[in-house]
Amino acid sequence: MISALVICRNEEKNIEECLKSLAWTDEIVVVDAESTDETMSLAIKYTKHVYEKKWQGFSEQRKFGVTHAQGDWILSVDADERCTDELKDEILNVLKDTRHNGFLIPRKNFFLNKWVRRAGWYPNYQLKLFRKDSVKVSDRMVHESYSVDGSSGKLKNPLLHYTVRSVTEYAERINSYSTLSAAEKAKDIKVNFFYLIFRPYFDFVQKYIFQLGFLDGTKGLMVSFFHFYTKLLLYMKIWELQNQKNK
Repeated sequence: MISALVICRNEEKNIEECLKSLAWTDEIVVVDAESTDETMSLAIKYTKHVYEKKWQGFSEQRKFGVTHAQGDWILSVDADERCTDELKDEILNVLKDTRHNGFLIPRKNFFLNKWVRRAGWYPNYQLKLFRKDSVKVSDRMVHESYSVDGSSGKLKNPLLHYTVRSVTEYAERINSYSTLSAAEKAKDIKVNFFYLIFRPYFDFVQKYIFQLGFLDGTKGLMVSFFHFYTKLLLYMKIWELQNQKNK
């Protein structure tokens, strides 16, 4: 039995297409963090396993979802991701006989509806398919991840990930995520004057030059600039936290 797991909040623009792409699974579990839009009413059209849970962080939402899933295998999909027919067929075939306890799935990440092939955005493997009795969820505040006891394999067919639909929305998300990351990393990274000057530029060059973002044209440039912006915000917020503590 395969359970699909989706955690979400205010995803009325995404949730239906996501759940439609998971209709082939034996069960869909949706964990909604008290959405104020139509997310829950839309989700109920596709599954009876819709749970409302007060937001306690990404990790706690995922742990709650894993607990409520009934399948031996869980396919974890975000609301802005889509499972293709090719990926469905590959999953059904590989699970007929496997020694692995988890599978890494590549993602085709889309920026303003354009697939970004480079700048570290593809194949962007993520552990998305795993045995329920082998999985662990990290306790990170953001960019939390799954891990499994035992071996993991890799699938060939990707999830479609419509991660950036507007520049404004992405900038707001970066601002929110960088605050969480700064709180998590402030104890491990000492940010000083030279760190602020050089590290964001180094990260930009890594994406745009060394990871060939320039070959993706305008979208490659914008993605690399957003990476620069993400790191700059992160390091400035860490500096702020560290200097507040020193007052």
